[in-house]
Amino acid sequence: MSALIEAARAPDYPAEIVGVLSNRAAAPGLAIAAADGIATASLAQSKFPSRDMFEDVMTQILESWNVDIVCLAGFMRILGDDFVNRWAGRMINIHPSLLPLYKGLHTHERALADGAKVHGCTVHFVTPGLDEGAPILQAEVPVLPGDTPETLATRILVEEHRIYPQALRLLASGAI
Repeated sequence: MSALIEAARAPDYPAEIVGVLSNRAAAPGLAIAAADGIATASLAQSKFPSRDMFEDVMTQILESWNVDIVCLAGFMRILGDDFVNRWAGRMINIHPSLLPLYKGLHTHERALADGAKVHGCTVHFVTPGLDEGAPILQAEVPVLPGDTPETLATRILVEEHRIYPQALRLLASGAI
């Protein structure tokens, strides 16, 4: 969140962060956004009788902010086909692996268990299939001797913060 907000401060950046929506009220991104004067909202999916109702309210919030592009980060919920298709080509996500490798959770642990020599992150379009959307940008990080999931995650996070604003720039400027 911080990397996108910081990038959007540049006068030549083609996107403005108009709101931050989280499914967790205690998400650090909400406080970061609020401190920067950006609109925030949180919705607990558990408070809704169905995923469709949850996603309908999310859509209402996003539309009230006049959102053009949705950037997911740490939103650990599977989104329904209707919601995903509504934002098709305009919703992106950051994932901590070099997709198509290691879709889903525990990517660092799985890369280490496989003896991977490189790992990394991917910004990709969100599609109905889990982590299956077309990649926009990727960054590789070498797996070092003695790496743990935590040390690998720390190095990958640096790359996530570098490539996510670049990917948003490409999408918002019409370059992709």
